[in-house]
Amino acid sequence: MKFITKMITFAGMAAALISCSDKAAQKDFRYLVDEFADLKIMRYQVPGWDALTLQQKEYVYHLAEAAKYGRDIIWMQNCKDNLEVRKVLENILQNYTGDRTTEEFAQFETYAKRVFFSNGIHHHYAEDKFFPECSQEYFQSLMVAVGDEAKCEKLLPAMFDPAVYPARKDMHADDIIAASAVNFYENVTRAEVEALYKAMADPTDKTPVSYGLNSRVVKGEDGVVYEEVYKVGGLYGPALEKICAELALAAEVAENETQKEYIADLIAYYQSGDLKLWDDFNIKWVNDTLGTVDFVNGFVEDYNDPLGRKATYEGLVNFKDSEASRRAELISDNAQWFEDNSPVDSRFKKEEVKGVTAKVINVATLAGDCYPAAPIGINLPNADWIRREHGSKSVTIANLTSAYTMAAQESPVSMLSEFAWDEAEMEMEKKYGALTNDLHTDLHECLGHGSGKLLPETSPNALGEFSSALEETRADLFGLYYLADPKLVELGILPDMEAYKAQYSSYIRNGIFTQFTRVALGKKNMEAHMQNRKLIADWCYEKGLADNVIEKKVRDGKTYFIVNDHEALRGLFGELLAEVQRIKSEGDYAAGKALVEKYAVDIDQDLHAEVLERYSALGLKPYGGFLNPEIVPVMKNGKAVDYKIEYQESYIDQMLQYGIKYATL
Repeated sequence: MKFITKMITFAGMAAALISCSDKAAQKDFRYLVDEFADLKIMRYQVPGWDALTLQQKEYVYHLAEAAKYGRDIIWMQNCKDNLEVRKVLENILQNYTGDRTTEEFAQFETYAKRVFFSNGIHHHYAEDKFFPECSQEYFQSLMVAVGDEAKCEKLLPAMFDPAVYPARKDMHADDIIAASAVNFYENVTRAEVEALYKAMADPTDKTPVSYGLNSRVVKGEDGVVYEEVYKVGGLYGPALEKICAELALAAEVAENETQKEYIADLIAYYQSGDLKLWDDFNIKWVNDTLGTVDFVNGFVEDYNDPLGRKATYEGLVNFKDSEASRRAELISDNAQWFEDNSPVDSRFKKEEVKGVTAKVINVATLAGDCYPAAPIGINLPNADWIRREHGSKSVTIANLTSAYTMAAQESPVSMLSEFAWDEAEMEMEKKYGALTNDLHTDLHECLGHGSGKLLPETSPNALGEFSSALEETRADLFGLYYLADPKLVELGILPDMEAYKAQYSSYIRNGIFTQFTRVALGKKNMEAHMQNRKLIADWCYEKGLADNVIEKKVRDGKTYFIVNDHEALRGLFGELLAEVQRIKSEGDYAAGKALVEKYAVDIDQDLHAEVLERYSALGLKPYGGFLNPEIVPVMKNGKAVDYKIEYQESYIDQMLQYGIKYATL
């Protein structure tokens, strides 16, 4: 599971994670490099790089190359025409010799940047298709000018026609499979897909593979429904060959034998498509707690699949920040206490919490579904039975959180001054917001996702298309509930019992109101993390109305949401956590559906229009993504004697370079 960053509301976010030496390095470092549409592009630094050994740097380098060679896969997964569209955009940007100073070319360039950011023609968060502002006739003239005239008939409708691929994932259609543009299914209905996997699954298997995780479901001309498996020699084979080659080079310089073993499992999995090998990899990977360098590489998260079964490709390479990891390690060391004292029914608690490890990391490379938009926290693996029997790894990504902070400081305005009710609320946020936001991420990833258990008869896929939103809701609630627990003060993690109030206030304000700066007026709330925040905030607002726990106030025509009773709000968080855990543990599809559909999807249109108007006046961008630094071998006599970090400055240039170097499909 990935923890997606919330709206950054003040300049001090994550300041606690910035060391003195890092501050010196950041003094002249420009974080914000580009802004367009609703997006900003940032750079991130890689603190601690020079402290790595040559072997560790080489290990990171090859893992990073492996991660980036999967880039074309995510483009193909998001929509079957995406890769062809991208190649047309690259061709125009590289080879168009006409006038590039016109307004229409600027509009084309903005569209290209948006497509690069989203790994396709659909908004990376809102799921709906976005369109070029330039005319279709002008766009066609660009394609003709660079020799792509033959592609116009197919690709122009994909980009300009609202009826073609209207949404990457449509959760409100009669058939959510047929209506969604994601390239996980071809010529099949939801009923046919569900029948296929029902026939595969063994309900008595206590350690099931993740059926369908790495495949595309197709119905042939003969009417037979089957899987096209992602593997070498199969679907996406050329990309996986490149990934395997770099993984093999990485294994040669791995830090320990365990790393070599699970890389071998990962290569074997890519070569065969055998999901049992994916489980073998994850079990060994989750048990490796000794290495400094770590990575994610694979078909991991199922957020983009309407049925919550099929995974997109992602890659992320990182190394541990030992000093910053102390807080996360303290939390994970006490995992059993948190599980035992959870407000959920004892039937749904783990008797023995196994293998919960947590650390703070610095990322060196983002790839696939983590690039350019990246998570700030990750908890893996996702298979419930592996979590139950072997545990999980949780990470908080310090240098990305720091980059958000530093980029915000480059802006003269902030969300907080516009949407907080008074000076007291702003001061509380400035004093405790950075710490409690990071701590909520830690609790969400370290403990939330790993908490609780399914009943023996419950299928891990029982919640279907609502599973992602409900799982993120569960993890967020776990973190919110425990932020106010005296145990955190006792452990020395929080300075006092007032600190948690900063997170409670900002969470409610964001969940009910400010996060919808990310959604176009009139659209529904579709992204799983945004749905979870709205579900929690709206449910608590409704349930606390009688006691005025959360109050809606209007001043000078502007709306504010204020938490009046933080202690009572904690009680509501606990009550909802108990219910969401019950829904997951019992596989109560109907109750889960009812929660999501009532609280998570429909946005109050008056509030939505207001927040968009107020936010627009600030001139901020609601979404952020990152350029990767380049890891460059330093060669002497034909041998790498070092690897240095070079920070890139041009968003377009990096996208075009990647389009050439990592083209595989």
